[in-house]
Amino acid sequence: MENGLHPLPPLRPRRRLHQGLCSRSRPRRTRPATSTGWSRSTPPSSAPTSTPPPPAERGQHHQDEPDDHGLGRSRGGLTTKIHLACDGKGRPLAILLTPGQRHDSICARPLLERIRVPRTGLGRPRCRPDQVIADKAYSSRGFRSYLRNRGIAHTIPEKADQQRHRYNRGRHGGRPPGFDRQIYHRRNMIERCFNRLKGFRGIATRYEKTATFYEAAVTLASFLLWARSV
Repeated sequence: MENGLHPLPPLRPRRRLHQGLCSRSRPRRTRPATSTGWSRSTPPSSAPTSTPPPPAERGQHHQDEPDDHGLGRSRGGLTTKIHLACDGKGRPLAILLTPGQRHDSICARPLLERIRVPRTGLGRPRCRPDQVIADKAYSSRGFRSYLRNRGIAHTIPEKADQQRHRYNRGRHGGRPPGFDRQIYHRRNMIERCFNRLKGFRGIATRYEKTATFYEAAVTLASFLLWARSV
């Protein structure tokens, strides 16, 4: 320099040295890893980090987590559909999550197979309902035959195109399925159950990224509905 003075050293090494001295003289309290809204575990900077996984294992989801995270395109956009079965008092019995474009009739059979009602005494849990009440979305020949084979009575209205198809076939079309309008009026219980579930803001608006976390939230909300009804 022209004035014969040396330039001052940069402040960054001093700052690092000062932080190192403070950390040695006063140990910092470590906090456990916290989970953010996107279900990613973020360890604090003071906690020891483990070795990163090999590149082949990175990006792999949990074995129970679908690749699409239960999201699909429907008329409302990117949505998740909740398939629900409830009892006569509007309490949830079985839950199934699928992408928004999945049709209801495809998930009817696996939904009923998830029903497990414990008995008060000895015996296996009850898995066969007395009667199934559903809307026109579940009106399919395969689902009706499945209910008949299991001996389950059902009240499901027939679609208009199915009626025309059966009428055009004449006597080969078979008899129309039985339908009791008075029993069908009890289907409002499932609508009430959905309204109670959507009373929880986290269920109405899906905040979780993964489908397993969202299914756990719906299950917890169902437990709360059962607790309120008792």
